[in-house]
Amino acid sequence: MTALIANRVSYHVDARALVDEVSLNIRPGRLHAVVGPNGAGKTTLLRLLTGDLEPDSGEVRLGDRPLQQWRPREAARTRAVLSQQVVLQFAFTVTQVVEMGRAPYRDRDAPDEVARAVAEALEATDITHLADRSYPTLSGGERRRADLARVLAQRTPVVLLDEPTAALDVHHQDLVLTIARHLADDRGCAVVAVLHDLNLAAAYADRIAVLADGRLRVDAPPSEALEAGLLSEVYRHRMVVVEDPVHGGPLVLPARTRCSPPKTSSQQVTVAAERGRSRIEI
Repeated sequence: MTALIANRVSYHVDARALVDEVSLNIRPGRLHAVVGPNGAGKTTLLRLLTGDLEPDSGEVRLGDRPLQQWRPREAARTRAVLSQQVVLQFAFTVTQVVEMGRAPYRDRDAPDEVARAVAEALEATDITHLADRSYPTLSGGERRRADLARVLAQRTPVVLLDEPTAALDVHHQDLVLTIARHLADDRGCAVVAVLHDLNLAAAYADRIAVLADGRLRVDAPPSEALEAGLLSEVYRHRMVVVEDPVHGGPLVLPARTRCSPPKTSSQQVTVAAERGRSRIEI
């Protein structure tokens, strides 16, 4: 199976390092989550891993050679990408969108193979009932699942997902991460998922990479990566990590700050009519 390796990759914009010497080894059969606060460099790192961006220094290797040496169609048969935002200008049906995942195989796909790949992807993402709907008429969560179905139809050994659970309800968040686990466990795929929900990462990922200010702070199994002191520093918010009573792994709880409700026992409210207006004194 195919691995995806980043070796000390960096990427700068206006002399600022969005990604700073990050190394990751995405192995077959593993789900690797990438987490971190807004602006940490998660999406930029994913775009370096997909080949959308070329690193200023360092190297990304897909399989046995540098990613930049892969021809586009060849790369599309090896790694599939779910981008953070997918923009379609035309009123394609959901089926047509999912069929786009088979585009790299047009020179060898039989019609029944396309139909089978599309049907399996629609069923896996729970959108078979939306097959004939126009993509622009879907809700945000439905679009996200249609985009994921396109990725599944591509059937590649490396899968990269940028915020795959965005706009999804709790049930479909679990569905999407269960699919990602299936790709790793049953198909032996190397899977990367950028996630904002630390507890989803803890529940489903084999390893978690924590980014902050473009740097890799830790890359380890969930029980080691999700350490309260590190998370509190990275997110600039106090975090508490306890044992998940259901799964037994780490459960991350952000400390919440809220204003105390106002005391009403000593309040006196006087409403007086004055020149056609009301005055309220508290």
